[in-house]
Amino acid sequence: MLILLASANGSLSNRWQGLVAEGNQVQECRTLGELKRVASLGEVELVLLHRELVDVAACAELRAAAPRARLFLLSDRPDPEEGLAFLKVGIVGYANSYIARDNLLEALRVITGGGVWLGQQVIQQLILEAAQSGAAAGRERNTDKLLAPLTPTERKVAEMVAAGRTNLEIAADMGIVERTVKAHLTSIYGKLPAGNRLSLALLVNQG
Repeated sequence: MLILLASANGSLSNRWQGLVAEGNQVQECRTLGELKRVASLGEVELVLLHRELVDVAACAELRAAAPRARLFLLSDRPDPEEGLAFLKVGIVGYANSYIARDNLLEALRVITGGGVWLGQQVIQQLILEAAQSGAAAGRERNTDKLLAPLTPTERKVAEMVAAGRTNLEIAADMGIVERTVKAHLTSIYGKLPAGNRLSLALLVNQG
């Protein structure tokens, strides 16, 4: 896979290269202009993109110029609102610039497999937005039919996830330990067409 490391920070770019070089072709660029030129050639499959190099508008332009390249944005100070803003213009990953090696490799596996890699805070923010959007629109949801395969306890867990509650909050509300919440979620994922927290929340909120 051809990976483009886009950062004006030489030491950071070198760090990324040390993490992803094995088994991949790696190129580096230090400016936004160089990034656009190289990515628009259509050969780059993945860009590790330093947040300091782009704003939302520049990221949108890059996405339009290089539609085949997957953009993984890495920020020195990750923030859910920032992640959501960039997600809306087409990034497929968002994490800390100094993400641990194992997490980065897992993120690359997810992204190259067609998925999206987001931090837990960003996922939680997306869930809250989906819940608020559904409530504001006054949607009539076919929740009973949708959640019919679940036990009463699993249904309560699913609805609380869809409302934006964290595992710790769910555990405290239900008087159980967090590990039990995770076990319920695993069972729920096996019964519904939802393989993760975000897809479960969207499924319930959108009906």
